[in-house]
Amino acid sequence: MKRILPLLIVAGFLLSAPPDAWSQARDIKWGTAAVGSTGHRALTVLAAVLNREMPSYRVAVLPLPGAILTMKGYATGDLDAYYGADIGFYELANDINRFKGFKAQIKRPLVQSFWLYTVEVGVAIHARDRDKYRKWRDLSGEPVFTGPLPWDVRAHLERAFGVLGVKHRYVNVDLTTAGSLLEKGDIKAFITYTNAEAGTAPWIIEASLATDWAILNPTPEEFDQLRKAGFRTVEVRPEVFKRNVHVDKVLYLPFYYGFHVGLEVPDEDAYKMLTVIEKHAAELAKSSSDFEQVRKDMPGMQRKGVESSIDLVPVHPGLARYMRERGVWDPKWDGRVARGR
Repeated sequence: MKRILPLLIVAGFLLSAPPDAWSQARDIKWGTAAVGSTGHRALTVLAAVLNREMPSYRVAVLPLPGAILTMKGYATGDLDAYYGADIGFYELANDINRFKGFKAQIKRPLVQSFWLYTVEVGVAIHARDRDKYRKWRDLSGEPVFTGPLPWDVRAHLERAFGVLGVKHRYVNVDLTTAGSLLEKGDIKAFITYTNAEAGTAPWIIEASLATDWAILNPTPEEFDQLRKAGFRTVEVRPEVFKRNVHVDKVLYLPFYYGFHVGLEVPDEDAYKMLTVIEKHAAELAKSSSDFEQVRKDMPGMQRKGVESSIDLVPVHPGLARYMRERGVWDPKWDGRVARGR
């Protein structure tokens, strides 16, 4: 991991900061998902604003194969901040799947400090196969790309497939080839998702140039079964994809994603980071639709994110302060605030 060169996003020279605002100047190696992913795009936009508005911090964007690796990189001391989702916190807390046996390697605890958006997950098939595949269970036995192995969107979709008993054949492909492989029939479906119910990932946009894909919605019975299993559900506007996805509505399974710092960032600085994001939310959303939910309701997004993971990972004191001041903190969470510095 240390051999991977970070993509430095520097938006100005390092300046002196007011004594009551920032601690000693420091660099932050902030891990995110691979280039071409939504996470990489979002952190690149966020880093530009933070570097400009927080001159005593310099954020370096470090793309890795998946968010789960950024969580591990922070826990082992290789990174200073990470890209984390509730599905990752769930696996870590329960010592399962991608975090199985990892607890012994943890050198410092993960905490939640900023929730950016929901990621809404579903499936696409080729438009010519709409009569062949009418429900998710029809994909049993078929070659399906549910996302790169380390990705949280894949973990979320695979978990849903497991609930429904979809025994597909997983095929791992390069993101740049997903569209052409669907067009040739080498895969019969691939994962699709939106961010903040407002946009999709660059690689999915690219796939649209290579093939005519259609959303495959779960049936009402499948959707109800997923709800009963604890999955959140949402209806996303087809217009988000800026192309014909051959359905009138898109039925997706959302989960929460955030960019988190640890307790090495003092309480005051983590709090200030949140206020900077809130102040510049409209600017961030203009640069990337990934910030649309934060633009509409920054405090509400923090509450929803914390609710998704409050029993899984503690809350940074800076985030707790921000939420208390905005009136979205639940006093029953007081015991889940991490000890700050």
